[in-house]
Amino acid sequence: MTRQTLPPETGSDFARLSRRIKDAGLLDRRPGYYTLRIGVVTALLAGAWAWFGWLGDSWATLLVAVLLAALFGQIALLSHDLAHRQVFRTRRPTGIAGRLAGNLGIGLSYGWWMDKHTRHHANPNHEELDPDVAPDILVWSKDQARASRGLPRFVGRHQAYLFFPLLTLEGLNLHWAGIRAVAKPGLRRRGLEAGLLCTHFALYLGAVFLVLSPLKALVFIVVHQGLWGVYMGSIFAPNHKGMPTLTGDERPDFLRRQVLTSRNVRGGWLVDTAMGGLNYQIEHHLFPSMPTPHLRRAQPIVRDYCAEIGVPYNETGLLDSYAQALRHLHLAGEPIR
Repeated sequence: MTRQTLPPETGSDFARLSRRIKDAGLLDRRPGYYTLRIGVVTALLAGAWAWFGWLGDSWATLLVAVLLAALFGQIALLSHDLAHRQVFRTRRPTGIAGRLAGNLGIGLSYGWWMDKHTRHHANPNHEELDPDVAPDILVWSKDQARASRGLPRFVGRHQAYLFFPLLTLEGLNLHWAGIRAVAKPGLRRRGLEAGLLCTHFALYLGAVFLVLSPLKALVFIVVHQGLWGVYMGSIFAPNHKGMPTLTGDERPDFLRRQVLTSRNVRGGWLVDTAMGGLNYQIEHHLFPSMPTPHLRRAQPIVRDYCAEIGVPYNETGLLDSYAQALRHLHLAGEPIR
């Protein structure tokens, strides 16, 4: 039977796209890929700390700080994939691996982040519902700028210029958010998360201050945590910042809600690796449980389907994605200026 004689597809726009993706086998698990990826990242992390110990009380350990910043980012990306159940189908192994990677590995509360990120996926770029565009130090819309007070109002005047410098604090902010999450009731497996976080901080600070003199230790922490923060912000900023935002009762159907508020970033294997596949943000938001290596293969299917139904599909280069995000921040702060 030719394509022309097949019966017309039925269901919602997303249902029709989902059938095409499923028929292509792109929702199937990739255990071999994740076994290799987890093994490589774990080996590199162990090697980095072994190198740190071998160098001893030396300024050369700052090279290890740079490497650890990249590795912490890669572990965070693995935690992200785990939270979306890209690796395991069931909750128990997902939770165990996620907390080991997040809480113990990098000092990031897996439970806190999963709750926050789930709300983001449900309502991306919605000013009242997406925690990633809630006003904090930065403001993401002119309305938020007009309502800002204190430090956000001061920063908001020039936030486009301050964005990357402020990212140097993002690593510490993630640690602090985890500490606050385990300090109050409501977090699932709160005691376990708290214990793993305490273990991470004890091992990390113990190793750094045991091997390095106090001054070198402080500089090591500043370099490591600062670069990790910049890396994390550089991964997530290109995906939604500068894309349309929603407010109030604005709620398009699922497909349009995800596609219209997301931006893909073009690039080869280096961009794919550095961003952990999140440069295919549109495909990831439509199919969060899709394994990372399948996102590239899903892209032409999704892009062609969006063209077929007349939904704009936004894709740009890495540098232009940052430029769009910074222009949006500058415009958002205009009422304050």
